[in-house]
Amino acid sequence: MTATAPTTAPALSAAAGRRPLLAIDSLSVQFRLPDASVHAVTDLSLTVRTGELLAVVGESGCGKSVLAHALLGLLPGNATITGHAVLHHPDTKPVDLVTCGQRHLARTVRGRRVGLVPQSPATALNPVRTGRRLLAETLRVHGRDRADADRLAVDVGLNPADLDRYPHELSGGMAQRLVTALALAPDPSLLIADEPTTGLDRPLVDHTLDLLRRRCDTGAAVVLITHDLAAARRVADTVAVMYASRIVEHQAADRLFAAPTHPYGAALLDALPDRAFRPVPGHPPMLTALPTGCAFAPRCPRRTDTCATQPPLAQTGDGATVACHHPIPAGANT
Repeated sequence: MTATAPTTAPALSAAAGRRPLLAIDSLSVQFRLPDASVHAVTDLSLTVRTGELLAVVGESGCGKSVLAHALLGLLPGNATITGHAVLHHPDTKPVDLVTCGQRHLARTVRGRRVGLVPQSPATALNPVRTGRRLLAETLRVHGRDRADADRLAVDVGLNPADLDRYPHELSGGMAQRLVTALALAPDPSLLIADEPTTGLDRPLVDHTLDLLRRRCDTGAAVVLITHDLAAARRVADTVAVMYASRIVEHQAADRLFAAPTHPYGAALLDALPDRAFRPVPGHPPMLTALPTGCAFAPRCPRRTDTCATQPPLAQTGDGATVACHHPIPAGANT
């Protein structure tokens, strides 16, 4: 994995007044294959602030999970990452998660200052240790009382008695709640939750989302990676819409759900059951063959010849940003 030297990432005015915690600047991730390159994340810039819950939404395969793994140095050896992701702390020097190296990430960042709720809990749990032992060891390493294991289990909606089971004895939903408890055990200032409600029924989905929301209300920050727009609408402060490896829209959640600016954001909302319940037409491009222009243009009802060139991510004047040659005017329909 290779990287470049740090610069300063731009702040997002939508969360003005909160201290920047994570500043991502021009982050790109490519995977080298024998006969192609996968452009998984392209020129991504975001700022996450203390007390903020940022939801990153988009169709499967758009690069959301790769973003999470890039921030924590969990990419495979055929990955090349450029750009910067600077993690701030009031008592220590800022650290660039891209350039600091695996040793620093493992010793001081991953599972400490930044927690991860993985998308696939079954592969993240040690199969020969019970949930209680996994949780107790995590608490001990971080100087916390092992007796907190039961409390953490209750916090995530898991029966404490289920901690005495091995991972293969847990249902998918139980395993999901266990990895959430493990991620919360060190009390990280930033939590990256990658599809944390997978396998949960509706009451537990709401329970988990409310738990994430409460973390932000106490000053921590959460990046919620999800394809569930209802989840984002329930708890997010800001929403970044990702399409074909790029952020195409980023604005306050209430404004986005009321009046999306990018045609793709509008199409995602129209697919919701409580709206038009109309699927987004067509298919996203392959990440090995991204077009030179707007990747959404073949599916977009507002496309023109101008869309053959890549639109820049530009501010709209109210703290929001959008990458579109023909953004949707306020109050207009697509």
